Amino acid sequence: MRPTQRTTNIARVELTQRDRDILDFERSWWHEPGSKDALVQERFELSIERYQQILAELLDSQEAYDHDPLGVRRLRRLRDRRRRARQEGATPRASGPPGS
Repeated sequence: MRPTQRTTNIARVELTQRDRDILDFERSWWHEPGSKDALVQERFELSIERYQQILAELLDSQEAYDHDPLGVRRLRRLRDRRRRARQEGATPRASGPPGS
């Protein structure tokens, strides 16, 4: 091993069923009747704030990316757009279906 190389011993944690369900839900929630907040509360028994915290953690995980690479990349792009808009003082577009 060269001196500039580093090894990491970060243990990979498998996604829980709830984690996979959240990622799957993000792929299609807008096709269901009702608001996203109500659907999250009904399906996951979580507040929208806690759901968003869990989703944010998932988006940074390699396991989530391995489960749904297209969905995770799309959600990361949306998150990055919102961050840039906040930093620039602009109002981000309303959240909606993918690609918006």
